[in-house]
Amino acid sequence: MQEGRIERAFTYFESGAVLLVTTNDGTKDNVMTISWQMVLDFVPHIAISTGDWNESFQTILDKKECCLCVPTFDMLEKVVQIGTSHGSECDKFERFSLPKAKAKINKAPLIPDCLAVLECKLEDYVEEHGILIFKGLLLWENTKKKEQRVIHANGDGTFFADGEFRNMRKEMGQWVPKGSERL
Repeated sequence: MQEGRIERAFTYFESGAVLLVTTNDGTKDNVMTISWQMVLDFVPHIAISTGDWNESFQTILDKKECCLCVPTFDMLEKVVQIGTSHGSECDKFERFSLPKAKAKINKAPLIPDCLAVLECKLEDYVEEHGILIFKGLLLWENTKKKEQRVIHANGDGTFFADGEFRNMRKEMGQWVPKGSERL
């Protein structure tokens, strides 16, 4: 091995699934792209890292809810366009022909083109690090979606899709929570 540039270190660790985060401020729906997310437990609790540079940030703090949507690799161009535009300048759902559906619990919309959507409530905000911690309330799954690969960001403008899956449930035994099997 050889020493690398510390500025590049996060690109090896950032590769959790890219998410689309939907919000509703009481009058308007919005959506933002985020790649800094982390699963905290099986409940599930999901953390994202963001701040006031994202227009949805204050809405999340005020309304204490959002939907975390998992886009698939066939949506990559749209996901990047959403992340590089501002909801105050356009209706992103309209501009990017992004369908939306009514959520059951939250006011924030679902994105039915995504592989999965988690309706969430905000449980905590760690201001020092810009970490929002959500509790998942209701999971929606798109079981008819042909594309199953999710998007991962390297943080340097490049992305990759999930690759080969291997079933190791038998070997994992007791450490696989009952009912968590997806594939």
